[in-house]
Amino acid sequence: MLHENHARIGVARWESAVSQMVEVVPAVMDGERLDRFVALMTGLSRSVVAEMIAAGGVRCDGETVAVGRVRLVEGQTVAVDLATAPVAGLPQADPNITIDVVHVDDHIIVVDKAAGVVVHPGAGHPDATLVNGLLHAFPEIADVGQAERPGIVHRLDAGSSGLLVVARTPEAYEALIEQFADHSAGRRYRALVWGVPTAPHGVIDAPIGRSRRDPTRMAVAADGRPSRTRYRVVEHFDEPAQLAVLECSLETGRTHQIRVHLSSIGHPLVGDPVYGQRRPVLTMTRPFLHAEHLELRHPATGDVVEFHSPLPTDLREMLARCARRRDEPLDGPAQEMTEGH
Repeated sequence: MLHENHARIGVARWESAVSQMVEVVPAVMDGERLDRFVALMTGLSRSVVAEMIAAGGVRCDGETVAVGRVRLVEGQTVAVDLATAPVAGLPQADPNITIDVVHVDDHIIVVDKAAGVVVHPGAGHPDATLVNGLLHAFPEIADVGQAERPGIVHRLDAGSSGLLVVARTPEAYEALIEQFADHSAGRRYRALVWGVPTAPHGVIDAPIGRSRRDPTRMAVAADGRPSRTRYRVVEHFDEPAQLAVLECSLETGRTHQIRVHLSSIGHPLVGDPVYGQRRPVLTMTRPFLHAEHLELRHPATGDVVEFHSPLPTDLREMLARCARRRDEPLDGPAQEMTEGH
């Protein structure tokens, strides 16, 4: 869901699929400097944002702003013209980035992203990203979508592994954007969490926005964007601790959605350094979250295509250290959890 997953603040929308982002200033960012807000919003560095502001690429409530030190007020609308980003900041091809291609045709590329790989350049990650590797293997994507993240229509967190579809043509890009925007593209994740949810399957329905205590993190927030995650308990264990394997499906695609939602109901991901509630990592060096299944309409044929990714070695090894809690059916009434649970 491009207009959701690419938003760093959590309430941005795309006015144009290619070049413009628009965002309403949330309460947590009231009084923040414009340049820092735009950096968080776009994932670009403060120096790049400064050049965009100088080039007239940032407007506040419809008026072009000339300096980044302006303080924002809750409710103001900030529009960013991404076409004003300096060309020198565009990603370059890198032959040293390994890409596991699951499927490729003239229109789309499906890759199995490894944990630890950042999807596209941004603040703190100027290079060595998946996009840099894709540009080497498929140089034609440089002209597809946004210049600073060519071909990318949805993302995975750096610590997550699994399936990601990349557009190879402008036509495929537009078609995929539409599918992620209207939620017709399906994504299923495998997660290992602390504890065992009371209901064996259900929906977590709680809005997500920027954390008031730490703007670099997301949180369940009353003024956040509507967010829904479906889950099903697949398996549960009591060794090395009470843990459960969940199958999670996204009905929306907010930043860190699964991690935030599961943490909000008291079942954070094993290994999550941000939303793990300071629990032991159990030898994990990243969150146990894997995008195992992807389903979409092929942008050229309209046929439904599906892709599957097996668990990577580190996650399989973690599960091998777990012992089943007891043999009992994982069925029962579904549960819908809303904000406050």
